Amino acid sequence: MKWVTRERVHVDRVACPWLIKNFIDPEAEFIFVPRDTDPNTIKEGTPFDMKGVELGHHGNRCSFDAFMEKYDIQDPVLKKIQMVVREADTHTENPSALSVALNIFGRGYTLASSNDYETLEREFHLYDALYAYFKKQLESEAE
Repeated sequence: MKWVTRERVHVDRVACPWLIKNFIDPEAEFIFVPRDTDPNTIKEGTPFDMKGVELGHHGNRCSFDAFMEKYDIQDPVLKKIQMVVREADTHTENPSALSVALNIFGRGYTLASSNDYETLEREFHLYDALYAYFKKQLESEAE
């Protein structure tokens, strides 16, 4: 399936493709369009993290939240990542240090990469690491 979002990816537009690839659609193909693209003009693919789309921001919730809800993802590890992503992407007042760091790393990956595909490839490792960390944390709490 094709998934369409705005170019110059950052926190939410990296977290969502990572979520899609790992938990929703392993064969996903991502297409990046100019920031001012009207999502109503997209004829091929599912738009996300664009104004007015189902899989976008709603109130103080980010696109990652929309994916978690639409696909009824209940993984407690992903719920921890969801909170970090929301704080990093929605400019929450008094965000956690981890959310601030995710925002900084996200900006750095964008600056250090030659295009959005490279940013995804590089930054997916960051989300893999977050998943591993929170998974271990939850396992330790359960012991």
